[in-house]
Amino acid sequence: MDAMHSPEFVDQPPMEVFAKLLSRGVYLASIRTFYRVLAELGESKERRNQRLPRTYVKPSLTATAPNQVWTWDITKLATLEKGIFLHVYVIIDLFSRYVVGWLVAAKECKHLAAQLFAEAAARHGIEPGLVVHADRGSAMKSDTLAQLLASLGVDQSFSRSNLRRQPVQRVRVQDLKYQPDYPDSSRACSTPVAG
Repeated sequence: MDAMHSPEFVDQPPMEVFAKLLSRGVYLASIRTFYRVLAELGESKERRNQRLPRTYVKPSLTATAPNQVWTWDITKLATLEKGIFLHVYVIIDLFSRYVVGWLVAAKECKHLAAQLFAEAAARHGIEPGLVVHADRGSAMKSDTLAQLLASLGVDQSFSRSNLRRQPVQRVRVQDLKYQPDYPDSSRACSTPVAG
């Protein structure tokens, strides 16, 4: 214990103390004995302050009536021309799965998103307390939209990561993209071959 408490070894673990002493030709005890003696005196714990592990509750949004939680997203839709996409803005009520607002545009823009929400809020007469959930896209996190929603008394909620994006929105958009008449570049460009 005198060696472990000496100024030279006070901050070093037993394995390093053992190795340094052994390189000098001094053998006091085995490494295991160092640890055992330290444990008996209550000095084998971590010397640095450690943050205790925390468990975080996974956030969950629930709605018991219409116009409590809206979820929205912007997705790209292919057109018949290769490399040309349209952006579809869709707002869905979480309780009823009703599409409360939608917009098709040539680009993703915060001003278009704010316009869509202003029209949807006016059309459905929303009251303060509505929660709007989105992922962390640039239009969703924009100051323009945040100021509009704050003026309406609407709270914003965001997904923690893009890996757990909004399942309600994903299912709705997949329904749209898997329609039989959805543009397919391979079908649009192919020509029938006469046999």
